[in-house]
Amino acid sequence: MCQEINDIYNTLTETYSHLDWWPTGSYKSLDIDKSKYLVEVDDSYPEEYIDQFEIIMGTILTQNTTWVSVDRALANLALYTDFNPNNILDFINNDADKFKQLIKPSGYFNQKTIYLKNIAEFFIELNGRTPTRKEVLAVKGVGNETADSILLYAFGEKEFVVDAYTKRIFSYLGFIKETATYHQVKKLFEENFQGDVDDYKQYHALIVEHAKNYYKKKPYGVNDNILNKFKR
Repeated sequence: MCQEINDIYNTLTETYSHLDWWPTGSYKSLDIDKSKYLVEVDDSYPEEYIDQFEIIMGTILTQNTTWVSVDRALANLALYTDFNPNNILDFINNDADKFKQLIKPSGYFNQKTIYLKNIAEFFIELNGRTPTRKEVLAVKGVGNETADSILLYAFGEKEFVVDAYTKRIFSYLGFIKETATYHQVKKLFEENFQGDVDDYKQYHALIVEHAKNYYKKKPYGVNDNILNKFKR
């Protein structure tokens, strides 16, 4: 057991407190003009499933960009439709050009439109069932980080999310090599971190928050007076 993995979590929690990831429903209060809907709206999905799919959309849109950009894209979409997967799928099928325009702030909008269509079809076919990791990874446009984000945040499965920030911090501290694979880093956390699903979410959020302060620019971590005591 690498106790330091748990100690780092506690240190970051003391520093940043609780971070609420992945927030949903922030667009429900918008005064949306229903006449803007480009397709007939399906309101058969219960609210919790729509929130679930909003998270899944966010994991796709956040690929290779910042959350600020994703937030803009989701806000644009919210003016024209909700995040019911049937409505998103119909929107893409009926007016893909408009859909691409709306998600343009997130970048790679042609690619991401295809990926969102794929994941919407996949989510609908699940019919409320929780998928396996292998099934999620089989969806075109979903890699390891996106799959674990979907399973952790949308389905509440205990899968640790590894991103570039995770590798930067823990390679700087000496816990992993810079060349460590996704699965090697994931294994380090899942074998050593004594947390539940909510703690997994919190740890990932803490890593991102901390890295934004100390690991965005090279040389990474040199001013990290919070975690330097763990450096090996």
